[in-house]
Amino acid sequence: MIRIYIFLSAAVILAIGFMGHTQLGKDAGMAFLLGSLTLGGGLMICGVFTIKMLWHGIIGAGVLALLGLGRGILNFPDAAKYIVGQRDRGTAPVLELAVTLTCAFLLVRILGARNRERTRKMLENNE
Repeated sequence: MIRIYIFLSAAVILAIGFMGHTQLGKDAGMAFLLGSLTLGGGLMICGVFTIKMLWHGIIGAGVLALLGLGRGILNFPDAAKYIVGQRDRGTAPVLELAVTLTCAFLLVRILGARNRERTRKMLENNE
């Protein structure tokens, strides 16, 4: 089930990147597309890793989601300015917030899967 979340998050981030490329200016759009291709492509690669080596891919996706979340937290002031009405950067803060929330969702799901697996192994060792 976690594999589906990884592939879905990668697809969402890639789609947000293509939306940003069409909505933002030439330079900002290309930079946003490059960042989303990097993060979404990395998550896609981690999703492919889960096919043969489940936990290697899951942990790799967790690290990428943590990096995406950490970078996205730095963009919260711009999102707050966008909500207040200062739209100097166009729709970029909203798109960055969407990527950040996607990474946060994936990270929570991965941590939950890790905790379930840890509990399962502890119960297995006690029997």
